[in-house]
Amino acid sequence: MEKIVIEGGRRLEGEVTVSGAKNAVLPLMAACVLAEGVSTFSNVPDLADVRTMGKLLEMLGARVNLADGVLTVDTAGVDKWLVPYELVKTMRASVLALGPLIARFGRARVSLPGGCAIGERPIDQHLKGFGLLGADIKVKEGYVEATASKLKGCVVPFDISTVTGTENVVLSAVLAHGQTTLLNAACEPEVSELCGVLNKMGAKIEGAGKDIITIQGVTSLEPVDMHEVMPDRIEAGTFMVASVLTKGDLTIKNCRFEHCGAVAGKLIETGAELTRTNNGVRIKGGCRTKSVDISTLPYPGFPTDMQAQLMVLMSVAEGLSVVTENIFPQRFMHAGELRRMGADIKLVGNSAVVRGVPKLSGAPIMASDLRASASLLLAGLAAGGRSELSRVYHLDRGYEKLDKKLESVGARVWRETQ
Repeated sequence: MEKIVIEGGRRLEGEVTVSGAKNAVLPLMAACVLAEGVSTFSNVPDLADVRTMGKLLEMLGARVNLADGVLTVDTAGVDKWLVPYELVKTMRASVLALGPLIARFGRARVSLPGGCAIGERPIDQHLKGFGLLGADIKVKEGYVEATASKLKGCVVPFDISTVTGTENVVLSAVLAHGQTTLLNAACEPEVSELCGVLNKMGAKIEGAGKDIITIQGVTSLEPVDMHEVMPDRIEAGTFMVASVLTKGDLTIKNCRFEHCGAVAGKLIETGAELTRTNNGVRIKGGCRTKSVDISTLPYPGFPTDMQAQLMVLMSVAEGLSVVTENIFPQRFMHAGELRRMGADIKLVGNSAVVRGVPKLSGAPIMASDLRASASLLLAGLAAGGRSELSRVYHLDRGYEKLDKKLESVGARVWRETQ
């Protein structure tokens, strides 16, 4: 097992390039099941979660290859519909296999994902949508068993805005008979990316990026040829925070500014200087970082996946800030580790009250989940002395060589074997 060692206090300066978005490529891989043949994608990050989804598709009978950022998925041999607990327990996005399997084969058996470190994330809205489309849903021995002779279009009113729920129901409705309308659909860019690729494959989807999505079912889809995966807006936001945190000057390439508005706005409020470039942004940290309040919301609000990184910045900002987590109220496990580094954080319900301190101190720290691992790595950059981050397998699930990229712009960071 590896750990990351960080010697803090170094200013970041230079250029970094954002990788393809994990949260976009995983549903795209699931979408390949809907069409028989070879689909290819570029700008695909080499991540643990991408490899896990590849194993899932291979268990269904597909052939998967990832090399030099190009992903090839051949679904000609897909003839199975079981996704076991051993895969789902390592990556919740495995449940995205449900929609395509039901749509194409009329049956699926997929393990329930259960809870995780950031709190309970049920799939009741997924199952509600499948049921309304005409699937027979049973939950037995920890598995969802679904069968459907033919899905039929309908109105699916989501009780809450759910990204994976929206994606899963879209993946099933594209081959349903008639028209399906999703109400209170998620508006995240990753949902729009999926709908755009499905349209390339022959689907008829309108309204992606809005809270009402309309899908006219088609009889079949074709594989997609060399689609370039969108850049990762959370990785881009993480680099933005890193620049401000170290009072640095980073140019972040392959970044879509229009996807990062809420994060950019908060960083400007802290005193950072941000300008748009041809294919990204340049962000410079100010001499003084001002405290700001943060409240996570569905897109285009402030993303929950950036809450931990902003909390690190607020830990060394001037004044008092309140960080409110509305998406996953239990997502504060990083707060205890930050307190070990000298941060002044008090948890009150689904909020964290953060009083900025002059400087954090290096310490042994442990990641509890993907975004917590990124936030603690950033905390090590800002701390005085040496920090050692364990459980870095969380980081490798969602960030492609983040430590190497930070090292390329001035960070003193390396890996050691524990």
